[in-house]
Amino acid sequence: MPSSSRSAHAPSTSASSHAPERSSNAYELRPISPKEEHNTDNDIDIEEDDDDDDDDDEPSLSHAPPPTPTESAHVRRKLDTHLVAFLALLYSLSFLDRSNIGNARIAGLALDLRLTDTQYEWLLWAFYLTYIAFEWMTLLYRVVPAHAYIAACIAAWGVFASLQAVATSFGALVVLRALLGVSEAAFGPGVPFYLSFFFRREELALRTGLFISASPLSASFAGGLAWAITKVGEGGMVRPWRLLFLVEGFPSVLVAVWAWDFVPDGPGTAGWLSAREREVAVLRLRDEDDGMEGKHAHATPRTTGLDMHAVLVTLKDPKCYLTAFMFFSANVAFASLPVFLPTILHEMGHTALTAQALTAPPYLFAFVVVLLTAYLSDRHHSRAWYIILHALLAAAGYATLALCGLFTANLPTLRYLSLFPATAGFFAAITIIITWTLNNQSSSSAKGTGVAIMNVIGQTGPLLGTSIFPSTDGPFYTRGMTICASFMLLVALLAWTLRWHLMRENERRRRMGAGYASLGRRGRGGERTPPFEYIL
Repeated sequence: MPSSSRSAHAPSTSASSHAPERSSNAYELRPISPKEEHNTDNDIDIEEDDDDDDDDDEPSLSHAPPPTPTESAHVRRKLDTHLVAFLALLYSLSFLDRSNIGNARIAGLALDLRLTDTQYEWLLWAFYLTYIAFEWMTLLYRVVPAHAYIAACIAAWGVFASLQAVATSFGALVVLRALLGVSEAAFGPGVPFYLSFFFRREELALRTGLFISASPLSASFAGGLAWAITKVGEGGMVRPWRLLFLVEGFPSVLVAVWAWDFVPDGPGTAGWLSAREREVAVLRLRDEDDGMEGKHAHATPRTTGLDMHAVLVTLKDPKCYLTAFMFFSANVAFASLPVFLPTILHEMGHTALTAQALTAPPYLFAFVVVLLTAYLSDRHHSRAWYIILHALLAAAGYATLALCGLFTANLPTLRYLSLFPATAGFFAAITIIITWTLNNQSSSSAKGTGVAIMNVIGQTGPLLGTSIFPSTDGPFYTRGMTICASFMLLVALLAWTLRWHLMRENERRRRMGAGYASLGRRGRGGERTPPFEYIL
């Protein structure tokens, strides 16, 4: 990971009279002095024009040469290795801090605090209730400078996660879990929306996949880390579950300091890009939203904020609600398995330590599947079929587990192997559902609203998902497995329905416009630009 880039936020003193305010021009080029700029040997070479000295004081895209394919690919790779990788690290920390309560439960938490099944469910609900209530904060990515907003979110959840280590009662832990839900709701759900500031529509699935894949990777790491911490904490002065919360929570506070300097507010303000690379980062996006309101409308100064007309139109858009209910259905499985998997494995007859370690392989498999699925989905410009495929695979895995319970078939190997398609299926499906939501909105305000709707409805799924594996249903948890299988089948059905609806809408638009070309808008140079078309 590269060094921090304070230059992404501190304008050059010599150019301060020309530099746009960060809050109003996060997506425009902003002057960065040579001392601030972090150039590397791999940066794109910049050709200097001796007759245009003023360009250094007030950068403009009006005379900038269009990016070559090589330049565009170079900048895209640099965004991947810097921005996407860093956001994936942040998401892995957030996922670790929300889901480690499952590991803490079998490491002594339930015993020490005398938690009943109902109280444990309330610890899970406390997180998701506030998570749902504050989903609207996704829209703050359009209002608050990203570097400050993201850093504040990370610091907040790091503090609340760490304080769980000193909780002495159920009540204290409920409050901390609720506050953890607020801080994580402010960050994670809006990151795919934030990525859309930097990447084109056909590039988003892979980047969202890279981001989301941090969750199964984090979960696999969490199993091994929980095993090690539990082993070290046995017989020590600090109970293993307290040590677990502290060791996994406090690093987020330290990373928050790094995020303040490193995270850019937009493609034109990334201090770890050279001057030409920032030009390319902006220019390569302009043709995509030319003539439409949105983050890529760089020709004139723009202000951050929301287009309320776009917000209201999106609120009435049925597409948003289809993806939202897909997200709800997938979240029933997504939210339940990470917090109950250690318990499920323990009930299969494994010791607590072995159960912690066995959680890792299914998540590592899911990590690989998510990345492969996201790559293929972008390459084929297809969303629905990949959602349907993985939803059916997940349903098959859960159905196998449910049938083992129905017939009381104690087949631990088959049951364990069935966790692989189940885990990979819902992680991959969620990745493409999020991307599809962003793909099918034409402006930044519409994208932000669509993501907010998806999360407000979709994140109610965990309220059900965290209630379907009571200990009284062990060791097979047939009811929970059946419910998860049913909802993954519903994901497949909803994806097919949305694809059918979007196909009809694309055909209607072509007919009404008498062909693809006649629907296009005029670009800044007077050329035809293609119309907005839904990705299937």
